[in-house]
Amino acid sequence: MSAKRRGWWLLLGAGLAVWLLMIGTGLAMLWAYAETPGAPAAAHATWPAGATFTRDARGPTLVLFLHPQCPCSRATIAELARLLAGTKDSVTTYALFYRPADAAAGWERTDLWDAAAAIPGVRVMSDERGAQARVFGALVSGETMLYGDTGSLLFSGGITGARGHEGDNPSRTALTSMLAGHRTDTIRTPVFGCYLHAEADLVAKSSPRAERP
Repeated sequence: MSAKRRGWWLLLGAGLAVWLLMIGTGLAMLWAYAETPGAPAAAHATWPAGATFTRDARGPTLVLFLHPQCPCSRATIAELARLLAGTKDSVTTYALFYRPADAAAGWERTDLWDAAAAIPGVRVMSDERGAQARVFGALVSGETMLYGDTGSLLFSGGITGARGHEGDNPSRTALTSMLAGHRTDTIRTPVFGCYLHAEADLVAKSSPRAERP
C-alpha cells in the first residue's frame, strides 16, 4: 500500500474515531440529563391550611402539580392513568396546571390538560400564578403528593423513572403499594420535569436540575 493511501486510511480512521467519540459523549449527556431529577418539594407533613380545594376525609387524596408546556409531564400523565386504572379503591385526585398572571385566557389548556382531564376521576384545575404549588411546596412539574384520610402526607415525588420516560418504575410501584395499604411509611421519590413557576425558576438558576419550558 502506498504511503498516500495509508495516509488517507489513517485520516479516515481518525475522523471515524472522533465522530464516535462525539456520538458517545452526546448520548452520555442526554442520558445524564434524563436521569437528573429536579429540586424536591418542601412538602408539609400534613395537608396545608392554605389549600383552596377540599381533601377527602373518607379516603386518600392525590394532588399533582403540572406545567402545561412541560414535555416531560406527558409521561407523568400517562403514569397517572396507569396508576389510577390499577387502583381498586377510589382516590380523590386533583391535577393543578400552572397559569402565569399575565397569560392569555386558556393558556394552560394544552394537550396535557386534555390528557389529564380524560382520565376518569381526575379533577383538573388552573393554578393561578402557581399559588397552590407554593402552598404545597411543589417546585417541579410532575410533583405528586398523596395525603391520607387524616391529612397526613404519605407520598411526595415523581411517578416516572426518568425525564419523559414511561413504564414501570420504583416511584409508581411505591405509590401503588401505598394506595393498596401495603406501606404506611412516608415515601419521597425524585421528580423529573420543568420548574413550575417564577419562584421555582430561581432555584433552577442556582441548581439547574430541571429544565425551564
